[in-house]
Amino acid sequence: MVEAPLDALRRVMAELRDPERGCAWDVAQTSASIAPYALEEAYEVVDAIARNDLGDLREELGDLLLQVVFHARMAEEAGAFDLDDVARSIVAKLVRRHPHVFEPGGALLPVGSPRRAASAVEAQWQAIKAAERAAKDAAKGATKGAGKPSPAPEGPLDGVARTLPALTRAEKISRRAAGYGFDWAEAADVVAKVHEEADEVAEALAGGDAQAVAEEVGDLLFSVANLARHAGIDPEAALRAGNDKFVRRFTAMAARIEAEGGTLSDAGLAAMEAAWIAVKQAERKA
Repeated sequence: MVEAPLDALRRVMAELRDPERGCAWDVAQTSASIAPYALEEAYEVVDAIARNDLGDLREELGDLLLQVVFHARMAEEAGAFDLDDVARSIVAKLVRRHPHVFEPGGALLPVGSPRRAASAVEAQWQAIKAAERAAKDAAKGATKGAGKPSPAPEGPLDGVARTLPALTRAEKISRRAAGYGFDWAEAADVVAKVHEEADEVAEALAGGDAQAVAEEVGDLLFSVANLARHAGIDPEAALRAGNDKFVRRFTAMAARIEAEGGTLSDAGLAAMEAAWIAVKQAERKA
């Protein structure tokens, strides 16, 4: 009988973690020690998608899957949960958060059931998540009432991972706040807020207080992330694209200067600015 690929992955991970015959490095790891790799692999998946490289995407998804299997194996060794429990949990969550697709038991709704628009589905998803958070808080309160120690109930904006890229976290925090009705009515209102925050950055710069400047720049970036949400734009993806555009134009600028017999290090700001404008104009014509 041929071993299923996922079963083979679980077996290999268990063998690598074997204290006597496994790999010394793998055996020495903890969830905390390999946590940074999960972030790294997730970023590499996103990069492969951005490059539309399906070969790399397959490989990077495998690396990310390894992180899931690795963490699940360590939890299994500790008697907490295993990979099957992880899969059961996400299956139950998907069914629970898609009542427009599944019946409570997990069966598909009958053919001909009403379809819901994507916007309505997203609003429903957020409402179900909010109800789940409330249920968790209630369970924590019941545990505490029974005389057992329990963590404090989550606040309305808790649960947005602090390890997310700052722009992504800002967008998610503002989206969560908007779910409670704390939001601007129109994107134009957010643009005005961005201008207000930029003015406050200028005031802080004039005051010469570095800490105040840092705080105001943070407020400005948060407002920009909020604006991106209103415009239906992923702020992290937008900044990545902006980074790539700057690199592309700077590289072309340097090449233009060298083609004219100069060097980037000796060109001076005026020459670089002229080459930069020429590159931008060439891009627009293209």
